[in-house]
Amino acid sequence: MKIKTKELIAELIENTKTNINNAEEFRSLSDNDLNYKDSTEEWSILECIEHLNLYGDFYNPAIKESIEKTKTSYSDFFKSGLIGNYFVNMMIPKEKLNKMKTFKDKNPLGSKLNKSVLDRFINQQKEFLELIENSKNISFTKTKTPISISRFLKLRLGDTFRFVNAHNKRHLLQAKKILKTISS
Repeated sequence: MKIKTKELIAELIENTKTNINNAEEFRSLSDNDLNYKDSTEEWSILECIEHLNLYGDFYNPAIKESIEKTKTSYSDFFKSGLIGNYFVNMMIPKEKLNKMKTFKDKNPLGSKLNKSVLDRFINQQKEFLELIENSKNISFTKTKTPISISRFLKLRLGDTFRFVNAHNKRHLLQAKKILKTISS
């Protein structure tokens, strides 16, 4: 995939603002609704968001460090890497969400959670917006970031931004699906 860097930045900003708005909508729900689940093996709305927080705890600092350390300069185009594009496409929500196993340290199942989970997510998303802003003068292709499953494997910064964005969207859609179950 090849895209103008400015277009990718605009898309990332728009998607992140949508993520913030979605999370803010959940604030109006009761704690019971936020913790509702159909079965003990499924996640609640707050567990979906906490899962994103656990990834945000890794990716926001990793991206920040990559931005601070890079010596690359802005490039008009971003070209996705083979592995990065694969991970992003795997994460992009499809009409029928394909189930995926999550790593144990990123699985919030059974956690005691409250609305502070939403505040934490919103703060992470605002930080994510700052990271996008801070990366506007560097190469999204040449700057590399580690990924959560392996410190040795690195993705292009643009792919990392895209992956995190798609992952967030995926689980916010999952949370909205739970909300529809509650509402019906």
